Amino acid sequence: MSSRRLPGLGLDRFSGLYLWALFIAVFAVWVPRLFLTAGTLHAVAAQQAIAAIVAIAVLVPLAGGAYDLSVGATVNFSTIMVTVLQSNHGWPMWPAIGATIALCALIGAINGFLVVVCRVNSFIATLGSASVIGAFQAITAGQAQPLPPSSTAWSSLTQHEVLGFQVIVFYMLAIAVVAWWGLARTPAGRYLYAVGGNAEAARLSGVRTGRWTWLALIASATLCGVAGVFYASLSGPSLTFGGALLLPAFAAVFLGSTQLTPGHVNVWGTLIALYALATGIKGLQLVTGVQWLPDMFNGLALLIAVSFAVWRQQGRGRDRPRPVDGATAGEATTTEPPAVVTPQELPVNQ
Repeated sequence: MSSRRLPGLGLDRFSGLYLWALFIAVFAVWVPRLFLTAGTLHAVAAQQAIAAIVAIAVLVPLAGGAYDLSVGATVNFSTIMVTVLQSNHGWPMWPAIGATIALCALIGAINGFLVVVCRVNSFIATLGSASVIGAFQAITAGQAQPLPPSSTAWSSLTQHEVLGFQVIVFYMLAIAVVAWWGLARTPAGRYLYAVGGNAEAARLSGVRTGRWTWLALIASATLCGVAGVFYASLSGPSLTFGGALLLPAFAAVFLGSTQLTPGHVNVWGTLIALYALATGIKGLQLVTGVQWLPDMFNGLALLIAVSFAVWRQQGRGRDRPRPVDGATAGEATTTEPPAVVTPQELPVNQ
């Protein structure tokens, strides 16, 4: 039975929530003593908080049709830089954090320059910049990974608890709310979605497409800088952590685009997808103890989400009306140009 026959269940919009509930039910019965604990709930929430911030960083430029493959390298750079400034150069915590995030924003500005001004494909531009960032990160770190700062304020930035959860979870939720509001409730988000939907139509409507793509890439790198600072406070600097987030972030964003507002990347769909997958992974790890499950889950999720998007697009193509009134393959037909709408008429995707 298709989702069209079950409109009340909303399978086309809420399948991620059903999957999440299914995982919870299965593992609650399978391993109740391990799964149904406050510790498991708190661990899953905290462990995925930084991944969620990185997924939002991927989502913002993707809403405008641009890929940022430098997110992992930018996160790594942030963890190293904020640590080196404090441990090696004696900077106070907040100036070190501010300088690190500003440098990450500069990385986003450079990515935007490559994409908008030099007209390099965003996939290629950010992939290349990731390699350059990795080299610069190695130079910054020196011969050995820097030691984390020893101050109590630095560790308590992310490690103290609120209502039993690490405060990093609430930081992530605050970022998610701001990102959702910016994308779904402001002209900036409306313009960005318009650029991602049809850049040429948006340009003809008066939208400065290059500017919004540039700003989206800056926002993405800035969020990665924030994520790196949080990770450094939680676990110390890392030369490899960010790379491990690339696949989960894209998997969550693409799978999330099938939720709530199918066909559009969105913040809450991304978080639903991320935590549904994390719940399934955690449950299977409690049962089996194997460590390769995250890569398998995230890889399959990415393949399924992209395949579904392609299938959905092909379905839309088949549903388009065909020429009538005697138009045949051998007859010339005329097509009216697409209407140009004003920026105020561009739709808001939630």
